[in-house]
Formats: sequence, C-alpha cells, structure tokens
Amino acid sequence: MRSTAAHPAFRPRRALAVGVTGLLAAGLCTAAPLAASAAEPPPVTAHYDMSHAGDQLLDVSGNGRDATLTGLGDASFADAGGDAVLRFKKNGYASLPKGLVTGADNDFTVEYTVTTQTAQNQFGWVIGDGIGAWNTTALGNYVFVNPRSSESAYANATLSGIRVKTGTSNGEIRLPNGGGLNPGFTTLTMVGSGGTLTLYRDGVQISTVAHSYALSSIIPSGTTLGYLGRSLYSPDPLLQADVTDVKFWDVALSPAEVSQSMPTPAQKAASTDALLRADLLPTVLGGNPAPDQVSQNLVFPAASNGVALSWASSAPSVVSATGVVSRTITEDTPVTVTATTSLGTTISFDFTVLAPSPSADLEAISLAARTTENLPLVTKGAVNGATITWTSSDPSLVTPTDADYAAPVVGAADPYAGGGIVARPAYGEGDREVTLTAHAVLGTTAVERSFTVVVAEHGRSAPDAGYAAAYFKSDGDEKIYQAATSGNDFFSFSPVNGGAAVITSTTDTKGLRDPYILRSHDGDKYYMVATDLCISCGTSWGAAQSSGSLKIEVWESVDLVHWTRTNGENTGITINQPAAGMTWAPEAYWDDELQSYVVFFASRLYSDASHTNTDKLYARMFSVITRDFTTFTAPPASWQDTGYARIDSTVTKIGDTYYRFTKNEEGGAAGPLEAGKDIFLERSKVLTAPTTASNWNADPTQTWQLTDTHMTSLETGQSGEGPEIVKLNEGDPNNASGDGYVFLVDNYGAGGYRAFLTTGAEIASSSQGDRLSQRSSWNVRPVGGLPASPRHGAFVSVPQTVLTAMHDWTGIAAVASTTTVAVDGRELTAEVAAADGGDVAGTVTFTGGDWRETVAISGGRAVATAPAGVTSATAHYDGYRDGLVAASASATVAVTGDLDLEATATTRCIAGKVQLLVTVRNADQQRASIELATAYGTRTAALAPGAATSFAFATRAASIQAGTFTLSGTGSDGARFDGDLPTPSASC
Repeated sequence: MRSTAAHPAFRPRRALAVGVTGLLAAGLCTAAPLAASAAEPPPVTAHYDMSHAGDQLLDVSGNGRDATLTGLGDASFADAGGDAVLRFKKNGYASLPKGLVTGADNDFTVEYTVTTQTAQNQFGWVIGDGIGAWNTTALGNYVFVNPRSSESAYANATLSGIRVKTGTSNGEIRLPNGGGLNPGFTTLTMVGSGGTLTLYRDGVQISTVAHSYALSSIIPSGTTLGYLGRSLYSPDPLLQADVTDVKFWDVALSPAEVSQSMPTPAQKAASTDALLRADLLPTVLGGNPAPDQVSQNLVFPAASNGVALSWASSAPSVVSATGVVSRTITEDTPVTVTATTSLGTTISFDFTVLAPSPSADLEAISLAARTTENLPLVTKGAVNGATITWTSSDPSLVTPTDADYAAPVVGAADPYAGGGIVARPAYGEGDREVTLTAHAVLGTTAVERSFTVVVAEHGRSAPDAGYAAAYFKSDGDEKIYQAATSGNDFFSFSPVNGGAAVITSTTDTKGLRDPYILRSHDGDKYYMVATDLCISCGTSWGAAQSSGSLKIEVWESVDLVHWTRTNGENTGITINQPAAGMTWAPEAYWDDELQSYVVFFASRLYSDASHTNTDKLYARMFSVITRDFTTFTAPPASWQDTGYARIDSTVTKIGDTYYRFTKNEEGGAAGPLEAGKDIFLERSKVLTAPTTASNWNADPTQTWQLTDTHMTSLETGQSGEGPEIVKLNEGDPNNASGDGYVFLVDNYGAGGYRAFLTTGAEIASSSQGDRLSQRSSWNVRPVGGLPASPRHGAFVSVPQTVLTAMHDWTGIAAVASTTTVAVDGRELTAEVAAADGGDVAGTVTFTGGDWRETVAISGGRAVATAPAGVTSATAHYDGYRDGLVAASASATVAVTGDLDLEATATTRCIAGKVQLLVTVRNADQQRASIELATAYGTRTAALAPGAATSFAFATRAASIQAGTFTLSGTGSDGARFDGDLPTPSASC
C-alpha cells in the first residue's frame, strides 16, 4: 500500500478507477497518517509499497534499503486503482538487503500483504540465504512464510516456520496450521519475540510456536538478507502471487501495533476490487474483442482471485444475469453489468451490445489464399450466428454448400454441410484458382462476400523409406526432440539435430510436452500438435489439471526440419473452453465422413469458468474439428465420458473401422476395465461417436466397443501411457506379413517407450473372449532401437527425401533422376525415373539437328515424333518448378523412321484388254529408290523428294479381279517403306 513517506523516485498513481463503489471515500488508496496513540508502531527498517525504478524495488521509508529485482520488470507491476501491485508469476524475485533485521536478538516483525490462488511449495518471503536441497548444509537457515501451501497437512493454508540445521536433522520447526488467506488481499504478519514465532492474519493471531533457535544463526553474513518470492529449496518454484505491501521491523510488534500498522480493510478491499476489475474484464468479455463490441455471450465467473461474485445486469433482456447476450435487438445498446463481491463491494463494467448484422459474420471469415486442404466454409456466423451458404465458381474444384445435407444419426455433424471439399489438380498439372462466395442471411438482411483461393496441385509423392519420431525427455526437459531411423527398419532410431532440442517454447507456459505428428490426408505435409505445459517451471500437477492451459501448440512442416506455426504467431491456439482445467496430449486423425481432421485431447471440466466446484473432476476426452489446423470448431464436444478418468487416446483405421487405444487413468476399478493405469482398446465405425460407458457388447456402429484392456503392464512390469500405433512400411524387415503394426507404450516411470509387434488382423479380431493382449503373440520387445528415453511422443512414416533431410538437418534436396528413350519408327518415348521411386513431373526436351520440341511428362513419360531427316534424337529431362527431382543426363537414339511414299492403282482399256496403271509419289524429304512388283511385271525407279512417276502394265486379259501390288523403297538416310497396296477389278 502507498506510504505517505516521500521518495525521490515515487510517482503518484491515479485515483481508484470509476466503477468500484460501495467504499468509504477516505483512505481508499493512500494510508492516512495514524493518530498518535500508545499502539502507534515504531519506525520500520524498510517499507516496500511496490514502487519501483528500473531493477530496484524501492524502500519508501526513507532508509534507502532498496531491494534488487531479478526477472521482474515494468510488465510485472500493475496499477490497482492507484495502488501498485507486484504480480509474481513464477518468473522472478526480489533480493532483500542486509540491515532490515539483525541478529542482535530474536525480535523482528515482517508484515506481508498478499493474495494468491496458487497452492504450491513456494516462499512468499524468507529471511536467510543459501539455495539447496532438504537437509543439506548448502541450504541456508531461515524464517519463512508461504501464503498458500500445497502440502497435505497445510493444503491451501498458510505455511510458516523456522529452520536451523542441527546435526543430522534438517531442523525445521513449523507453526501449526492456522488456516488460509481471507478473500482478496490479506495481511500476514510474522512476529518473532524471544523463543516464540507468532503469525497474524489481518491482525488476528492464527498460530504460534516456541523454538530454541537464535536469529543470529539465520541472518546471512553476506549482503543479501533474504528474498521476496524465492524459496531456498532448489526444487521449489518461484512465487505465484500478487503482493502490494511489505514492511520490516527489527523489533517485535505488540498485537495492538500489528493491528494498527497494517493496511485498513477499506484499503485492501479497494485494491482487491481494482485488481479484480483488471483481471475480470478479459474473462467476462469471453470471445468478444472489446467492451464496446459485444455480440457473443459474456462470461460471469462465480469467483475470481478467491472472492465470490454475484452478477446483475442493467438490461436483463439484452444481457442476462448469466451473461447471455440477446441477438434480437435492432440497435446497438449500452448495458452496465455489476459484480457484487463477497467483500461487500461492487465492480461495474460498461458494455455496448451490437445489433446483429450478417456483415460482421462475413468479415470474421478468413480463408487461406492458397490451400492444400479442404476449406472451412462455415455455415453459421461466428459473430452473430447468421446462416451462411456458399457457391463455387468451379464445383468440380471446390464443392459448394450442399443444400440437401443431413446430419448423421451418430457422431459429429459436418460443420461445413458438404462444402469446401477440394479436388486438387494432379502433381504436375499446376495450381488452379476458384472464387467462393459466402451468402449470409440474418433475419431479413442478406449480404454476400467473395473469396479467391488458389487450389494447390498435389504434392510429389514417393514410397515410404523410414520413420521419424518426436518426443520430450522428462519433467525437467520439456522441449521437443526428434529422431529418425537409419533406413526402413523401425528399430533403428537415432537422434537428429545433433541431439539438441528442435523446438523450445518461449511463449505461453514455456513448456512443450506430448508432441504428436500427423501426416496430412494427401501425404505432402506434416502437422505437429503438443501440450502447452511446463512442470519444470514450478507448476504442480494439481494446478496443471485445475488451471492449466486451454491452448494447444501447433506447427506444420514439409520436411520435419523446418516447423512454422499454423496461425503465423508465436503462441498456441485456444481450442478448449473457459470451464476446462487443462488441455492434455492432443492428437488428430482424419475422418473420412467429415472430410476433416478431428483433434482430441484430455481435460477436466468444471461447472463454470470460476473452477470452484470440486466434484466430477475426473479427466475425460473431448474433440474439435479442423481442416487447416488454424480454425477449430467450438466448444469442444464430449467424446469419452464414462465417469472414470481416461487420457491419452490414439487412433488408427483398419478397413472401415477405427481402433482407439486409451489410457485408464483411474487408480482403482473403472467399470469393466481392470484396476490400474494401463492401456485399453476400443473400436467403432464412426470416429466421433461418443462413449459413455466401457462395454464389451456395445454396438460399434453407434458407439465404441471395448475389445481389450490392461494391455501392457503384465508384459512390461510398469504402468503405461501415451500409446501410439504405427503401420509398418512395406519392405520393413519387421513387416514380414505385409500387415504389420508396431504398438508403443510410454513407461513413464521407467525410461520411456516399449514396443509390441502385431498385425492389423490381430488388432481387428480382438474381443472379450479372445483378447489381443492375452495371445501368445503379444510380447514386449527387448529395449533398443528406439530414441533414448523418449517420453510421450509420436512416430510417423516418411519418404527417403524427408529421412535424408532429417539426418543432414537441412531442407529436402532434389533426388537424382535417369532418362531413357525408346524409338519406334520416328516416334520417340522418353521415360524419366526418380531415384527414390517417386513421382516425376515437368518436361522433356527432344532435339535432333535443327529440330527441338518440349513435351510435358504424363505418367513418367513424354512422347514426340521426329520429323523426316532427323537421324539421331536426344531426350533431356528439364526438371520441374518445385526442384524436387534433379534434371538428368540426356539420352540419345538413332532414328531411321519410315520412308513416306504414296501409290495408287487405276485401270484402262486398250484394244479390248485391261491395262494397269500405278502412280508412285515420293512424299518424303529425301531421295528414294523404289521397286514396284505386280502380277504383271516389276519396275524400279529413283525419285527425288516430291517427285512422282507412273508405270503401265499390260494384262492381256479382257477382265481382271481385284488384287494387290507390292511397293518397296529405301531413302537416302536408310528409312524404309514396304507395303502391299490394292489394285481394282476391271472389264473391257
């Protein structure tokens, strides 16, 4: 809280913001001078009211004992209605200077005004220095206060104590549990007096303990007395709390002085309300961009920062008391929403609810300028809920909205109603452009907007030649690492990128876990999703599940080396709902019915965004739909909710059935699932079909049928999670049957993944009476061949180009090619083959003499006809614009071809006898020697190019039957003509 003491760096802050009412005007932000009395506290040795300058937390007492900030800057401080608040977010601390408390006696007092909802092993403040582990001499002696503990004996209560190591004992003596913080800002005052420590909460004693330690054994000899926000225990995280006022005395205050010294209830309530207001506004806005642009429902939490809230609206027909926003108003309407706190104060927010407009729905649509995926042509406006239909300038390229679309009886409906399905041009045909027009209707208003999209041709494909993996290493190493096989043997993995992390988070929670790689439906791109969670940053597992990230981290790549964010920003994408507790282990799979990707993840779900209830908090699985890994359907749909905890699903499709492996997260029994944290198997014809019970006899056309359980721990001797199922490549020595799969389970307590080899037929045939995991063929492989210590990750097949790129840690290099050419007469056929057996596109250029012709490749071939006179032809592969296949050396063949001769036969009568006339023309561009043979004689001649000659043959008959004659010819370049031609019948 603000002190009246002057300080050269102090800059007064503005008065309490308008909107916080119900408080006395006097003393809201600045402590008034205390009246002289017997209880007036003695002078402080230091007072930190959270004024700061640079890296100094200023001592406003005038004693000049500034503290030094580490990891905390201007962004760490908030203005709570004129009162400065230091917001510790496990990202920094303040080092206290010596002299605040001395060791001359055991008397001291620390007053600490704080609010936090984070329960963990943390120190709010500590006198003492020396960072170390429990019961070590590296750990300094100390006196400390933790405002909210996570230990079972002090759960959500204040924990405090004193430690002086003695012999083999750690020496810590704790004050008994006296309860937790009051709602809002609470003042905790620790008084040391002789052999007693006493803790006060808002001036009321809540705990005391006797000890025999000397403060002189605790006060460090160096320049640092202790810390605000830092524990001396090396495993502990930094503090997560809001602190507004800290005072030190080198004397023991009396109970009356404790009460007199601390900030008044009105001051704390004012600061609590101002901070609440700042924290609440983003939550209350929900999906709305600003207070004056409200069109979606508002979110009214039941509590915030430990303060209970009740809500009221100045216009319930426009904004209800539960936050529902009317979509029937005809003009923009101002509304005041008021939260009444459990402290008896009120906080008001002014909003403007916008009248519905279909134009806003169209403006909210964003389509990629170039797409390799089906397009998310939404049918309901994201802002005002307008009905949207789409037309397409080329329905054969991109489908429009299907006016006759009917939602399926089972599973998720297509959010795009049949629209947006893309037929990409074949590889080598080039991109094509299409215009898509959205028609939006809301009430009686109709508007439209057009989008031009380039549909990308199919990417180059090649046979799979190996495998890639992505994983994180441990709770202390939450980065993404990758590995690749040495060839087409699944059990030949080694790290890539020199063993260094591939992606390290600098945003959101700054931790990445559970990466999953999915190859795109067309096979020419990879997507990676990961959990946004950092346990090593000090997050407890309890906090990770109750207040964890609602985002997933998403990237895409064509080479598994260079990853880019799908949203173009250095942040994850929020796909979960405000009432959710976490978003864990996201995976994705292609849905053939929806022609979209289904992303699924584990989460807790609270009754509302306040997360105040404690029932039904088991983990369950949810799903969302996406086509581009940028936009996702909302809110998430319940996918698996059986009343028992389950996490970590992975899916594969065999034939027309989906198979799902999931972890049972219950420690005890979970219906028909055997007790224990292990993997079970289910199947369904519908990927998005909901699961409400584990059932051996369920109908797989309506839901998911249980087909195996307790699959790994009997073999591995360890609990397992993070299952993965991978179809083995053709040619992999582990795939002798051609139907091979490898199943992997993360033995999270014992070194990472273990593998089982199986087949698609074995997976598909598993049933209650003949379970896959109870067959003699179900055996865990010996350790080896997988990345070292991989934790919950992903494995995916890759072609040789990607495999090489990963090992070299470069982009994809062009593969070599070979060109061969065959000749049939003058017809030349060039065949181009890539070294990896993959697709080839582009052109072949044929040359011979002055002749040159470039021909597009189709099916790996290019065909041309050499003109007459060309005796030798060369074919050269020119490559393609994507540069994925290198141009190859030319191939040359001799061209002899056919001689171009023309001949006709006619008859005439001379003296009553038939005479046969044959005319021969040299239509070639070279001199020809010919021979003409008939039933009536043979003739020879030499013809220049273009010349003709006629021959007469006497038959000596009055009539002749139809017959043939033979014409043979040889050109100067060796070209030949040999043919039998008809002669007519005749009578004279």
